[in-house]
Amino acid sequence: MQRLFRILIPTLLMAMFSGCWAGSTTPVTPAIDGDVVFYGGYESDQRDGGRPVALIAAALKVESEVFRAAFSNVNPAKVGPPTHSRAQANKKVLMDALGKHGVTNDRLDEVSNYYRYRPQANELWTHKPAKAKAVIESGKVVGFEIVDAGSGYLTAPTIFVEGHPDVRAIAEIEYTEDLETNGRVVKIGLSKGN
Repeated sequence: MQRLFRILIPTLLMAMFSGCWAGSTTPVTPAIDGDVVFYGGYESDQRDGGRPVALIAAALKVESEVFRAAFSNVNPAKVGPPTHSRAQANKKVLMDALGKHGVTNDRLDEVSNYYRYRPQANELWTHKPAKAKAVIESGKVVGFEIVDAGSGYLTAPTIFVEGHPDVRAIAEIEYTEDLETNGRVVKIGLSKGN
């Protein structure tokens, strides 16, 4: 029995902690002073049931309220994909409301497919995290350099600066009709009091 434990215990420990050492498939990069960490920015409006309405509306070139009103008459499936007839009825509702704003069926399909996701599977709509570095002079953060503006942010993400816990920064995002840049970070500024 002791021999069995001598064999099993190291094997079980290695299995439990296999992702923590060099054999891990996810490399861990040590944080560097001045690295900017973006947190959040994917919180949807409570009225939208988790849909990224601001992103969808911008991509369709309509106001959020226009898309929200159009979607209010849609009858989504509660579980799984909708039946063909329900999908067609929902599409008609959306096109009747959005077509008069210049939205075509093809564009509605493109945008809907791009932002489609399954929250019940812990998914998030298509997005790309932003990357930035703090500009540091004499040990003090004086500004920021955006390395990659990212995309898919619904709200301005919270900013943390590695090695500078007291720094308070504010991000600004921009919505565009271009799916690749929609919801990108366009500016990071120091808040007053820094």
